[in-house]
Amino acid sequence: MAAASAPGLGLTRVLARYTDGRSELSLDPDLRVFVSDLVRPYGLPLREDLLTEGVGHAYEELAAGLLAEALGPDEPADLLIQAFDSPDIRPGAPTSLALSRSCAGTPTALALCDQGTATAFGALRAAVAYWRTGIGGRAVVVLAEQTALHYLPPEPVVLPERHCAVVLVCETGPGENLTVHQESLMESESAAKEVRRQAEALGADTAVLLSAGLDVPDVDAIRTPAGQPFTGLWSELAARLPGWRDERRPVLLADLDRRLGVLSTLTLRAGP
Repeated sequence: MAAASAPGLGLTRVLARYTDGRSELSLDPDLRVFVSDLVRPYGLPLREDLLTEGVGHAYEELAAGLLAEALGPDEPADLLIQAFDSPDIRPGAPTSLALSRSCAGTPTALALCDQGTATAFGALRAAVAYWRTGIGGRAVVVLAEQTALHYLPPEPVVLPERHCAVVLVCETGPGENLTVHQESLMESESAAKEVRRQAEALGADTAVLLSAGLDVPDVDAIRTPAGQPFTGLWSELAARLPGWRDERRPVLLADLDRRLGVLSTLTLRAGP
């Protein structure tokens, strides 16, 4: 099991926003060129209807306003990590670099992808690792998913019903001490057993939040509604965390990426 624990590092703010409509970048002719180059080695056909109609949203546009709301001009970030599963529609410069310009401090920026729903937890592990070096004190993780896939995948995939962005602010100060666990090659039964073990270790008053596809019998938990495979767990956390924080309840988030067999958990404990 890979674990990253950070006593003293809190998840101080979690904000989520759903957006309808489309980005004008969905009509950028370079998008067709970019997607064509992307899928050509695999012989996958383009979705000409979506490219012609203009469907989808750019992650910079989804997240920039929310990022400015999460951090004020006098709250510089040291690190920004963009995490996503479904692809962005913006061809060209990496969105993580563009988003870093929306943060005071122009933080070091990087992006994580291609790890399914485990990507968000991997981004938090990276934030913890960066904080433990002592180089920086505030890290921002930006999660995003948009509804359009401009090619036909080789096998069915679940796409989100709405465009959504989530911003997680990790910093020293009031908030929860966080620990991230990730374990690979997990089947449903063993994953449920591990989640149950972690919930019992945290205590009877623990608030447990599960992704839509994870079933843990004998654990009183809130199940994330289906429809947002990547951001749904985190937007639900954004809605519920203020109340749980007021009650000083430990929090456990759990997700099982069945395709990759990766169980990811996040535990939050109230600081002193």
